[in-house]
Order: sequence, then structure tokens, then C-alpha cells
Amino acid sequence: MRIISYNVNGIRAAIKKGFIEWLQTNPADIICLQETKASKDDVNIKLIEDLGYDTYWFSANKKGYSGVAIFTKIKPDQVIYGSNIEQSDFEGRVIRADFGDLTVVNAYFPSGTSGDIRQVYKYQWLDEFFAHLQELRKTRPQLVVTGDYNIAHREIDIHDPKGNKNSSGFLPQERAWMDMFLENEWIDSYRHVNPEAKGAYSWWSQRFPSVRLQNKGWRIDYISVTTPLQASICGAAIYPDVKHSDHCPIYLELKRN
Repeated sequence: MRIISYNVNGIRAAIKKGFIEWLQTNPADIICLQETKASKDDVNIKLIEDLGYDTYWFSANKKGYSGVAIFTKIKPDQVIYGSNIEQSDFEGRVIRADFGDLTVVNAYFPSGTSGDIRQVYKYQWLDEFFAHLQELRKTRPQLVVTGDYNIAHREIDIHDPKGNKNSSGFLPQERAWMDMFLENEWIDSYRHVNPEAKGAYSWWSQRFPSVRLQNKGWRIDYISVTTPLQASICGAAIYPDVKHSDHCPIYLELKRN
């Protein structure tokens, strides 16, 4: 089972930059998108369906904002829209698909870069989402959580850790949440496969075009799995040369019985 997570920063903009042509290369069986900034009706779905993907969308109430989607060539047993947490669901942040005994949760974590109010909400969301996952794993222990986590976990995951020590996305409390999350029997699949890889980033600021060319980035996109899936991990990668967004796709391959 090949899984990709990709914050497309607006799927309509990504399509104009060659997203459909990239899909034609068959990059994965399941593609989890964040920040779609669109509903299903805003996109020519036939172009995607003709490539063998069923599409499932959970959009924000506010047009052109947030939103997540799952494109899959493997038919899910069920799709759950949202997490039953009011503000998160209003913003279109979580969608889930079950494939046999495996569950994929695709999430767009809030950013705190716009100010203190959103940073406070980010901490609230992190706590609520963790509680939601812990409850879910009681009945669905084989969990995959893909998404833009909006947190660079360790110094190796950011190009300038000293200069960004006070930046949202690399604050001590956010990094401590990642510590806590992984200590509760979750595995960062990329680091599991590539423990010491440096310069492995998934997002670059758009303020200065040279930033991506110079690879001054952050690794804030993750595919995490619960420990029952650890032995199934057979590949993990980041694709910085795929450029439809300020993020790039990340990849996990799981061996399935």
C-alpha cells in the first residue's frame, strides 16, 4: 500500500501547475491532501476519476479555506467526515478512511502564524486531536495519521533552529507535543526509515523565491503510524522536486498481508 500526504495549498492552483499530470505518473494508491481550499464541485473530478481514483472531500464552511481530501485507488470500507469536534469540523481539518483493519486519518493541523488567538487554538486543537486518536485506536489499533502537522519536531527538521526558536511551528510547547505524541506508541515513518537524514524538508516559505532553491525549509508534514504497523513499514521518502505548492509530497509504503 503506497500512501502520499501532500499540502497542495489550493488544489485549483496546483492543477494549473501540473498536479493532474503528476497524478498520471501513478505516485501512490492513496493520496491524502490538505489545504484544498475548494469543494468537490470546484474541480473537474472526471480528470481525477479517469485515473482510477475515487475522491472524498471534507471542506471548510468558509469558502477557499483549509479543507482535506482523500483520493484512493483502493475502495475504502467507509469514510468518516470530521472528528465530531465542532471548530475543527467547521474548518474542514480531518477526514478518515477505513481499509479492512487499517485506518487512514488525514489531518490539516492549524497554524499559529497569524497571531496569538490562532496559536492558542492550535494548542487546543492538538490536545483535542490527540484525545480523539487515543479513543479511536481502542477499536482501530492499526492507524496511519497523514498530514501537515505544522510543527518541525527537532533541530534536524528545520534549516535554522536558532533563528526560529520563537517561531510558531518550532515553539517549545509544540515540539513537546510531538515528543508526547511519539512517546505514546506512534512512529514518525520518515525518521524510522531515515533517522539521520539532513536537509529533508517538506515546506519552504514563499516570501523569497530563493528559499526553496537553497533548501532553507522545514519538515512539517508527516505520516505517522501506530506501533502495530511498525513491521509493515518498507519505505518512506520526501519528494522535494514535485512543485505544485509551497509544500512537497511525502511518501510511505506499507507491506500489507
